[in-house]
Amino acid sequence: MLEIPEAIVIAEQLNRTVYGTRIKEVTAAAYPHKFAWYFGDPANYNALLRDRTLETTHAYGGRIEIEAEGAVLHFGDGAILRYYASGEKLPAKHQLLVTFDNGSALAATVAMYGGLWAFPAGHMDDNKYYTAAKAAVSPLSDRFDYQYFLTLFTEKSVKMSVKAFLATEQRIPGLGNGVLQDILLNAKVHPKKKMSTLPDERLRDMFDSIKLTLAEMVDGGGRDTEQDLFGHLGGYQTKLSKRTAQSLCPYCGGNIKKETYMGGSVYFCEQCQQQ
Repeated sequence: MLEIPEAIVIAEQLNRTVYGTRIKEVTAAAYPHKFAWYFGDPANYNALLRDRTLETTHAYGGRIEIEAEGAVLHFGDGAILRYYASGEKLPAKHQLLVTFDNGSALAATVAMYGGLWAFPAGHMDDNKYYTAAKAAVSPLSDRFDYQYFLTLFTEKSVKMSVKAFLATEQRIPGLGNGVLQDILLNAKVHPKKKMSTLPDERLRDMFDSIKLTLAEMVDGGGRDTEQDLFGHLGGYQTKLSKRTAQSLCPYCGGNIKKETYMGGSVYFCEQCQQQ
């Protein structure tokens, strides 16, 4: 799933590969998917985008947006993007395929769910999730300092678990259940712990871990559980993920435990992250 590190990495890759290319043809919804979401009728995508030149790609939280001369291609966190150079075999199935005049192509597929939106610039401004992602302060920016972090606390949010606080309700768009695991291990905080029970020094540890862990993930080219624009796994080695579920804690050598919580899996060290 696209989260902050992968969105940033793939956006940078798109700027290096498809910036300045001219769209030849767009095929949308050729292979129906119940949970692939489009803007309006996907049959109109080709007329909207054909002959436009791709411009700058941006990462907003766990989303990717490509400008195209007054139109926009926007991908949500469940979209899987792949670039194909001229001459490479294109995938047999896809939810969106954009071919270019130079023979290259960009394909998007959806595994569980995902948004594949194409629209004239400004036409998604009534979508609260879209506008929240674009307006959010990136945790990797200087604006996201400790004082800003504290503004995320409300009477409601302090009663939540740590996972609920960090990974729901768009407080930090793009920080999801995937990146959450290493952030909390590095901060020595249990995902089920109530926010109201955290002392000030632990809150500061969590803030520092958000900044540091996400930066390490981006610098590594994304997580080793996710693929980039070319289908390569990221170089950041996750400490807590499906890849390490049978391993020992890298800090203390204790057991890593996996539990189902809030509709997904959480991993934690029973010694370092006591509830």
